[in-house]
Amino acid sequence: MKKLFAFSLIALFIAQTSFAQNTGKDGYKIQVKFTDMKDTMLYLAHYFGKPLPTIYKTDSARFDKNGVATLQSNEKILGGIYMVLLADKTTYFEFLLNNGDNISITATAKQLPVGLMFKGSPENEKFLEYSKFLADYGKKQQVFIDDLKNAKNAADTEAIRVRSAEVAKELTAYRRNYVAKEPKTLLASIFNALEIPEVPAGKHLLADGTEDSSFAYNYYKEHYWDKFNFNDDRLINTPIYDMKLDEYMNRLVLPYEDSVEKEANILLAKTKNSKELFKYTLWFMTRFAENSKIMGMDAVFVYLVENYYMKGDAYWLTPEELEKYIDRAHKIAPNVIGNVAPELNLQDINKQYHKLSDVKAKYTLLIFWSPDCGHCQTEIPKLDSLYNAVLKSKGMKIYAVRSEGDEKKWQEMIKKEKLGDWINVYDPEYKSRFRSDYDVYSTPTIYLLDEKKIIRGKRIDYTNLVPLIEMLERKEKNESTKKSKS
Repeated sequence: MKKLFAFSLIALFIAQTSFAQNTGKDGYKIQVKFTDMKDTMLYLAHYFGKPLPTIYKTDSARFDKNGVATLQSNEKILGGIYMVLLADKTTYFEFLLNNGDNISITATAKQLPVGLMFKGSPENEKFLEYSKFLADYGKKQQVFIDDLKNAKNAADTEAIRVRSAEVAKELTAYRRNYVAKEPKTLLASIFNALEIPEVPAGKHLLADGTEDSSFAYNYYKEHYWDKFNFNDDRLINTPIYDMKLDEYMNRLVLPYEDSVEKEANILLAKTKNSKELFKYTLWFMTRFAENSKIMGMDAVFVYLVENYYMKGDAYWLTPEELEKYIDRAHKIAPNVIGNVAPELNLQDINKQYHKLSDVKAKYTLLIFWSPDCGHCQTEIPKLDSLYNAVLKSKGMKIYAVRSEGDEKKWQEMIKKEKLGDWINVYDPEYKSRFRSDYDVYSTPTIYLLDEKKIIRGKRIDYTNLVPLIEMLERKEKNESTKKSKS
């Protein structure tokens, strides 16, 4: 898109504001006159959490022969950053719109943003001054970026960074001065939301006199949300909240189940009085847990479903949509890390049954695979090689379940790859619940169990199996050392 008034965290959060004449009624009236447009459509759109190109059209109008179009509604709206988007879907400008606003806008598409004028919205005019300031600020910072590329030594680099930091203070001061003068405005709420904690300079010592190496991280995280107004739902119609959530969860929160659950509860408590912010927070945290590549985050998904969705907090979902979340959580719940692995009692090719709980080993590798699966044909031989080279000596046994596929082909592959040392079983009459208990929707699906058959790893492969075992062994050693000292 051709960004005429770019509002993005990456591009220094450029924004516009309009303290427009208020009709005293719900809705809005926006009269738009373009000197070079006629007999074509324009659209009113807004953000919803996400930055561009995720925008949501809410209204449309057609320019008449005089280049005038009127966007109008009597329905109550939630304010935020809105856009007038032209028919080419690439040319647009942004402004702040509040419920009840009455604004007149004049512009020339080919000259934007030059020549943009507002009537009944003096704060947009003030913001034009801010946008000019921001443009100059951006040019100064670009000079510093270029200078860094040409820095010859550490002293040069440090000098450039000091100069850049001094100029950055000017932007912070500009915003804070505005907030001090207009604290109840939407733009003030936006500027506050953009605040980044300033870590106090100097050395910070612990009680024993040593330097606190974690001070900067802890201070930044602790004060990250200080200025964000969780009671202003209008912030959801900006890209700010999503970007702050993304940074917070991916860079500041430790990627452990209990840490993520704790932060989710804190954020949901902060947004409980703001309908749209709460909705977005629960959606974001659920998606964060469900899509995470970090092992164990599926437990967070189950936690959120059990403690929020199943208690009626996901008010926007239809019964059918809600049921999908609940069904997914029910499939994951039995096999989250830390749970005892659900029992399996399956038969081998000789019709002899083998209970999973009867496998005596320090570690048990539970594998669900199919001889018809191309990925399995690659992965299974690599797993067996790793088993013979490393894992067997660590006290591991393999309980391998044929999930589907031709029985003859399965037996041939066991023979070909020399998997006779594995416990190879299947469920020919489909009497077990292994698919639901272990959420087997693709193959191979691999779990690591300890000697008590507690799940210690899931959805792993041969590349990360040894590091996982080594981590578990270090943890076991550390716990043993602590016990011996106590």
